[in-house]
Amino acid sequence: MGERDAARERTPVGATAAGRPRAPRLDQPRPPRRRIVPEWDPEAFGRLSERIARFLGTGRFIVWMTVVIILWVLWNVSAPKELRFDEYPFIFLTLMLSLQASYAAPLILLAQNRQDDRDRVNLEQDRKQNERSIADTEYLTREIAALRIGLGEVATRDWIRSELEDLVKDLEIRQNGHKEQHGPYPVMRAEHPPGRDADDR
Repeated sequence: MGERDAARERTPVGATAAGRPRAPRLDQPRPPRRRIVPEWDPEAFGRLSERIARFLGTGRFIVWMTVVIILWVLWNVSAPKELRFDEYPFIFLTLMLSLQASYAAPLILLAQNRQDDRDRVNLEQDRKQNERSIADTEYLTREIAALRIGLGEVATRDWIRSELEDLVKDLEIRQNGHKEQHGPYPVMRAEHPPGRDADDR
């Protein structure tokens, strides 16, 4: 017992806890990792690329680019040599235009990909809507067929009217035939039927 108490006194209480690796706590979110590459919102970047692609596809961009190129060339041709920043072969202008083209092409492709994704989603929704419409149409067709079959067994107003007309005609025919057989005046019955005599009493 004495050796165990001495060993407990020599071992500090927090030594075993400090030696173990700390497990991540489940009740707290993980700390954000440090990344070398900067993060950005892909949705915001996609919207920006679509705006740029729309602007590049307008006549306004062509007019502004033409004006800038003309001013660039005129300045570097007619301005004093001390103020010129791009001499005759206009290498810097060529570099700027190629840089603009190299950025414009991926932006346009990104905008087209986003548009293709939207079109794909719209086509999928249209396909589902068409399937629902076809199912509803088939259901209504079956219901209408069932109603027609049910109405075929129901007495309609025209059918009842035709049956009543037939009954009236039948009654008229019978009444006219009865009048022709017995004459206009009915014959009174005798008190004693013929053929009876006193012996029958």
